[in-house]
Amino acid sequence: MGDLYNISSILVLKGFNLPPESVFPAFLFATLSYMIVLFCNLVLILTIVLNKCLHQPMYLILLNLPINDLIGSTALFPQVIKEILSNTKTMYYSACVAQAFFIHIYGVGAVFILTAMAYDRYIAICYPLKYNTTMTNAHIMKIITMVWLFNLLLIVVLFVLLLRLPRCRSLMSHTYCDNPSLLALVCANTTINNIYGLFILTVTQVASNALILYTYLHILIACFKTRRSDTRAKALQTCATHLVVFLLLECLGLFTIISYRLRNISPHLRRFIGVSTLIFPPTVNPIIYGLKTKEIREKIVHFFSKKIIPV
Repeated sequence: MGDLYNISSILVLKGFNLPPESVFPAFLFATLSYMIVLFCNLVLILTIVLNKCLHQPMYLILLNLPINDLIGSTALFPQVIKEILSNTKTMYYSACVAQAFFIHIYGVGAVFILTAMAYDRYIAICYPLKYNTTMTNAHIMKIITMVWLFNLLLIVVLFVLLLRLPRCRSLMSHTYCDNPSLLALVCANTTINNIYGLFILTVTQVASNALILYTYLHILIACFKTRRSDTRAKALQTCATHLVVFLLLECLGLFTIISYRLRNISPHLRRFIGVSTLIFPPTVNPIIYGLKTKEIREKIVHFFSKKIIPV
C-alpha cells in the first residue's frame, strides 16, 4: 500500500537485471549500437544536405527519416547505457516524461514521414508528367511542415492529457518511459486518455496504412502497365525499399502495441519488443536507403573514396 500513495519525483524502472558477467557485453553492445545509429544516420543526412543534385522532392522528404530516427534513438540509448553501466534503476519523473515525449514523436513521425514518401512516389510513378509541377519546393515544404506540426500536435495533446492527472505510484512496468507506462502510475479515471490514444492509433495505423496501401496498389498497376522494362524495374526497386522500411516499423510497432494489451505475456518479451522498435529501424533505415538507392550510394562511395581514403 505504501507505493499507492508514493508521489516521489523519482521513478523506479524495471531494469534489465543483468548478471555481473553480462554487464560489460551489454554495455559494449548498447554503445556500439548507438554509435552505428549515429554514424549511419548522420552520413545519410550529410550526403543529402551537401549534394545539391539530391535536393529533389524524394530526398528532401527522406531527409526527415534519419532526423526522426536520431530523435528516437537518442531518447533511448543514453538512458539505457547509463542504466547498464551504473546499475541504477531510478529516473526523475520529468526526465521520464521527456523521454516518453520524444519516443512518441519518433513513433508517430516515422509513420507520417513514410506516408509522405509513399505519396511522393505515387505522384512520380502514376503521374510523371505532372510531377515537376505538383511536387514543387513550396509543396514539399508544406508537406514536411504538416508532417511535423501534426505529429507535434498529436503528441503534445497526448501528454497534456497525461500530466493533468494525479500520480500516486512510482514503480514503472518498463525499462524505458512511454505513455502507457506513465499512465499506469495514475490513480484516476483515464477514459479520456484511452479514447485519445485509440484516436492516435487510428490516425497512425488505419488512416496511414490505408493511404500507403492505396498508393502502392496504384504504383504496382502503373508499373505493370508501362512498356519500358527499365522504368518498371527502377520504380519497383524504389517501392520495395520503402515497403521493407515500412513493414519493419509496422511489425515492430504492432507487436509493441499488442504486448501492452496482453496481460499474460512475458515481461522480458514485452521489454525486448519495445526496445527493438527503437533499435532496429534507426539502424536499418539508413543502411537500406544507402545501399538500395543508387544516387545516394554513389555519393557516399564517392565521398569516402575521395575524402576519407584518397587514392
